[in-house]
Amino acid sequence: MANLLDNFAYATVPPHAQAFRAEVRDFLATEMPTLPADVRARSWMGFDAGFSRRLAARGWVGVTLPQEFGGAALDAFSRFVLVEELLTAGAPVAGHWIADRQSGPLIAKYGTPAQKAFYLPRICAGEAFFCIGMSEPNSGSDLASVGTRATPAADGGWRLNGRKIWTTNAQNCQYMIALVRSSGDPQDRQKGLSQFIVDLSLPGVTVRPIEDLTGDAHFTEVFFDDVSLAADALVGAEGQGWEQVNAELAFERSGPERLYSSIVLLDRWIEVLRDSPDASRHLATVGRFAAHLAALRHLSVSCTARLAAGESPVIEAALVKDIGTTFEQEIPAVISALLGEDPQADVDAELLRTCAYVSQVAPTYSLRGGTREILRGMIARGLGLR
Repeated sequence: MANLLDNFAYATVPPHAQAFRAEVRDFLATEMPTLPADVRARSWMGFDAGFSRRLAARGWVGVTLPQEFGGAALDAFSRFVLVEELLTAGAPVAGHWIADRQSGPLIAKYGTPAQKAFYLPRICAGEAFFCIGMSEPNSGSDLASVGTRATPAADGGWRLNGRKIWTTNAQNCQYMIALVRSSGDPQDRQKGLSQFIVDLSLPGVTVRPIEDLTGDAHFTEVFFDDVSLAADALVGAEGQGWEQVNAELAFERSGPERLYSSIVLLDRWIEVLRDSPDASRHLATVGRFAAHLAALRHLSVSCTARLAAGESPVIEAALVKDIGTTFEQEIPAVISALLGEDPQADVDAELLRTCAYVSQVAPTYSLRGGTREILRGMIARGLGLR
């Protein structure tokens, strides 16, 4: 256990990134519309292409990408601050979110010069939105059980067939980076997997949004019916998809986005408590949430320090994600229970709507980016128990 904990060396957000925080807050004060808490609570899923392009015009989409491609070339700490401010404000980030966090850095690291020249400037301009094509039906979070297959074609390209699910916002994206089997058999597990950039406007691609409990439709299913991909759709080397996708997941699992999914609800509850004569009864609960958030934030900053050093903290990111989503799910569970203690009491309508929304979506927190069972298996492996 000590070895794993040693990897979480204490780190702080450096002064240059803290100074950047003020710039982001100024931007949000002028560019983000005034929205009620129940709308801002959709931050993760909030699609607003106009907001994403205003953010891009400020230079903050592709924030870690090289300047030669239109990026801001800022470090991982600056991105941590940017994401933290966007999420706590409840900004609609879904449009550019995945391209900024994963797809752009992946292409920058593994892409060909032509792929970098084509995609990265479009990402940085807020003109190219990406979704993730990892999960498949009937596979749960078993990422290695990929059935979607790319077969070499006579023209040097590939023919793609299969289906992806849990593909957030695919209906609003131009591209997907899909993990598919390009050689071998399903029994080969991690071997024979590759990543491809799929233009979602190609013939044979069907995107079907699926409505969730809240009435939103971010959770999509994507079908590939003999889709013709050019040879240059392959990202990195054929057969290296497993290594690439795990490096990509370290970006997804370790950041502040795994701590702040319920933060708008918590802020609104505290705001209502400030005007309540009953506030003192809840001080211990507020203090406990604050203590948990502070500890989690330190773990996330520690992971950011390793990303900034060019490392890939896969096991550490899994630990942050597991503990982080537990915290995110506890917030709506505790607040809804407290609000329900007195059915006759008047409850702030905006708080009630926000709590209802977050309570309905909170079960997904421990599914997206890898289920709790998968993450704990990875942590056990990191401890030498598997």
